[in-house]
Amino acid sequence: MIPSETVSKLQTALPFWLSLGMVPLAILGAVFGGFWVILLPLYGWLLFGVLDAIFGRTTENANPLTPDSDLFWYRLITLIWLPIQFCVVFGLIYYVPRADHLGTLETLVLFFGVGVVSGTIGINYSHELMHQKSRLERWSADILLAMVLYSHFRSEHLLVHHIYVGTPRDPVTARYNEGFHQYYPRVLRQCLPSAWRAEKAMLARRDLSVMHLRNPFWRYAALQVLFLVLAFSLSGFVGLGLFLMQAGVAIWQLELANYIEHYGLTRAHIGGGKYEHVRPHHSWNASHKASNWLLINLQRHSDHHYKPSRRFPLLQNYSQKDAPQLPYGYPVMTAVAMIPPLWRRKMNPHVRSWRNHYYPGIEDWSAYKDGTNPMPR
Repeated sequence: MIPSETVSKLQTALPFWLSLGMVPLAILGAVFGGFWVILLPLYGWLLFGVLDAIFGRTTENANPLTPDSDLFWYRLITLIWLPIQFCVVFGLIYYVPRADHLGTLETLVLFFGVGVVSGTIGINYSHELMHQKSRLERWSADILLAMVLYSHFRSEHLLVHHIYVGTPRDPVTARYNEGFHQYYPRVLRQCLPSAWRAEKAMLARRDLSVMHLRNPFWRYAALQVLFLVLAFSLSGFVGLGLFLMQAGVAIWQLELANYIEHYGLTRAHIGGGKYEHVRPHHSWNASHKASNWLLINLQRHSDHHYKPSRRFPLLQNYSQKDAPQLPYGYPVMTAVAMIPPLWRRKMNPHVRSWRNHYYPGIEDWSAYKDGTNPMPR
């Protein structure tokens, strides 16, 4: 176990700052065009897939009792990312349409890369921040999500996913044999109404109308409209289109991660709409060192579901005997997920092995595969 005094040091935290490497790449792409515009997606996917192969896995765990006061350098990167991303996204929305040296294809590839930045880093950091108690961190999460027009993710994630993961009520638990290209339109269709219903139910428990100002959807809408207006005011319809493009890529990146995190993993229905409690084996894990640096330990997903408010440097690694393990880190697995036959060939044997290990008594998995088990009470 890594002691608290080691965790608190800057040099221990520095690998988690690798997300900042995307910022100069975005600037280089905008200034020079050409080959430079493809460096952002290459950095996020190819480079960290290669680094995972070089550095391998790590099973080291930080002392989970390390106080927040010793986590300054980790918290700082998640807080400074908001102004950094704001400057990258809107600075490029202003600059690129006025840059005569950038052609249409270069512009589109560049803003695809910007979407990789706001999705791989921005939404991931918002996920870390939304689980914390401080008002500053929660507001930062809301602003980052509004910057990609996906504000309802906070409500859906906190009020639906963490409660109902692995059951038919959770839209983002990918079903066995469900390819990503089936999954993606389904979650886009289901998550927004699911988040709205969850907030409506919470307001009702407080005897408040869904139209009450306490409904966070008013805040979500205001922030998203503000960013749309800002993009249009900077560069007109071109700026608005570029903003929408990076938001779309970011959402796609998020849902790719959601897809692989729980693919085929279900909680046992114990009768009458009751399901077993969430346990570590209901999430896929990856202990690959480099991609966990980039994704601030998102791949230690079982522990995140066990302790949702636990800050990312303190998330614990689970071994194969306690939780299922992905064969590769997220950069490689998300690429594989885009090719459903390859994904099924790679992952379905792992799911079947998981079923045999944890649920040898379940013989008929059809209701779990189809999502037709009773809704949880």
